[in-house]
Amino acid sequence: MTTPSPKYCPEDRPELSRRSFLKTGLGGAMFLSTVSMTAGLTGCATAPAGRVSAVDSRMDASYQFEFLSRDDIALFEALLPAMFAGALPEEPNQRQHAIAGTIERIDQGIVMFGPANQKELRKLFDLLNFAPTRITLARVWSDWPSVSTESAEAFLTRWRDSRIGLLNNGYIALTKISNVALYGHDTHWHLSGYPGPPAWAVDALPQFHNA
Repeated sequence: MTTPSPKYCPEDRPELSRRSFLKTGLGGAMFLSTVSMTAGLTGCATAPAGRVSAVDSRMDASYQFEFLSRDDIALFEALLPAMFAGALPEEPNQRQHAIAGTIERIDQGIVMFGPANQKELRKLFDLLNFAPTRITLARVWSDWPSVSTESAEAFLTRWRDSRIGLLNNGYIALTKISNVALYGHDTHWHLSGYPGPPAWAVDALPQFHNA
């Protein structure tokens, strides 16, 4: 009997809070700090990815990542298909474009966070990208580019249902930033039942008009 995949309903997604984005206890915060420092000392790449080739990734070649590293991008490329299996296009090329655009918006959103939240997210991403902690805490044996959607679903389910607050909060952080990046974009409003801004707002507000 297989374990059912976690369901992600747009109407159930929590609102994003910059102040209470990722809360951990003192022990959890100390542990994440140790992991992040160890990952840095052992060569885990945490520098922003900058521009990424659009050939295989379908990224916007003109977009410059300011927070996410190449390892972080690979992490979300593995997780997003598991989070949004029913929301992403089935056609492979369109699917890659949707995933790439969502990752770019995740980066844009994190850049707008305060330094404290950025620091906590960096620790979380280092934990998931650093092989010893990825294997021990996420129980993911392969590097993220090699992880199947089924394995990514299993990882998310374990962290969602974990009784360990650090892991449960890590799941909440990953899904919050991903939900906002996907469903907050106008091309995906229909998936959450949002009809878009009212006509009067479109007519009145300059951000809805092309320059």
